[in-house]
Amino acid sequence: MDALRYRGGPGERRGRAHMRTTLAQVRSFNRPIRLLLVNQLTINVGFYMLMPYLALYLSDDLGLAVWLVGLILGVRNLSQQGMFLLGGSLADRIGYKPMIMAGLILRSVGFALLGLVESLPALIVAAALTGFAGALFNPAARAYLAQEAGERKVEAFAVFNVFYQTGILAGPVIGLLLNGVAFRLICLVAAGLFTVLAVVQVRALPARSGGRAGAEASLLQDWRQVIGNRAFLLFSLAMVGSYVLNFQIYLGLPIEIRRMTGGEAGVTLMFVLSGGLAILGQVRITAWAKARWTSGQAMARGLWLMGASFVPLALGTTLPARNLDAAPWLAYAVALAPALLTTCLLSLATMIVYPFEMATIAALGGERMIGTYYGFYNTLSGIGIAAGNLLTGTVLDAGRQMGAPGLAWWSLVIVGCGCAMAVWALDRSGRLTPDHQPQAALT
Repeated sequence: MDALRYRGGPGERRGRAHMRTTLAQVRSFNRPIRLLLVNQLTINVGFYMLMPYLALYLSDDLGLAVWLVGLILGVRNLSQQGMFLLGGSLADRIGYKPMIMAGLILRSVGFALLGLVESLPALIVAAALTGFAGALFNPAARAYLAQEAGERKVEAFAVFNVFYQTGILAGPVIGLLLNGVAFRLICLVAAGLFTVLAVVQVRALPARSGGRAGAEASLLQDWRQVIGNRAFLLFSLAMVGSYVLNFQIYLGLPIEIRRMTGGEAGVTLMFVLSGGLAILGQVRITAWAKARWTSGQAMARGLWLMGASFVPLALGTTLPARNLDAAPWLAYAVALAPALLTTCLLSLATMIVYPFEMATIAALGGERMIGTYYGFYNTLSGIGIAAGNLLTGTVLDAGRQMGAPGLAWWSLVIVGCGCAMAVWALDRSGRLTPDHQPQAALT
């Protein structure tokens, strides 16, 4: 009878093996780290069940002009990216748990307001609260994780990314189901999730002090110390381009998929593919890379791959656009293949880079200002994403007008190679080793 039982195909068995490996890795960490992983999963579920549908709600249901929708979304993004440094510094001084709690409560209030108010000033306040909330708990959670993980930072951030991506996948699906009833219901459910999560933290999450608790020096002095850490600053600047490349899964890739296929189904498949690869493969890929390479080598090689991942897309622009209604399934698959191959390679490259990148930030910054360093890094990355999106969009338009639609993708290949060369040079010079401890002079 055992022989007659269904055991699944090779792919399914490999998937189960990957999940068992991931779960074993999760169980190997202590309770605070496991709770932080669940926190991030819940945070992303709540965020992504609402945000993909917010613009449509504001424009269609509330009847706001497109520029006003852009203003509200821009305020949310600016209040988060612009405040990461402040949030990280406060976490170092006040403690990681209070900042995580404050962020959860603020986001709960912000999401509830988005569903209950309709005036423009109130909507702007709600958007600002949701953004500032992220600036409070994101650096604090990463600093807490880095401190708690000790020498296992790379492994900890690997499983962190698994939970992160799972939330990104699950959130929009839940939001889509609730949006069939009412967008306000999404807002209230999301607010409820953050409220419940905040209540759970009161008892379940142990308090952890930041390295700057009771410091007499001002925040400005702390920030000058961060900027004065030349190795960290050079590393941060070298990595900015990687965030521009990563963000193309939200900007350039959807545009190209719609151009090639004439529909949205391929965009959904792209997101599922990207998230699914991270969920199933992150832990094993990190273990494989750590066993063979140093952190600097892993990041440099991952960045080379990140740049090379846009080559299929660049070559695919020579294919004519397809009409989904008229093209058979084979033509559709051929049209979609370059973008999906780029998605696979980009996801693999990100899985290689991310855990080592997060561990390197903590190593270069030392133990006393982990939150401040993560906050500064996130702020700089946010500025890079904004500038990179503007430039990418400009080059996309210019390339099409010039009859060279692959221009933007070849440009991104060059960006990825430039980032890889910069990180390789920093690693070869020894700057990526934790020898730089500017906090020693702090009081």
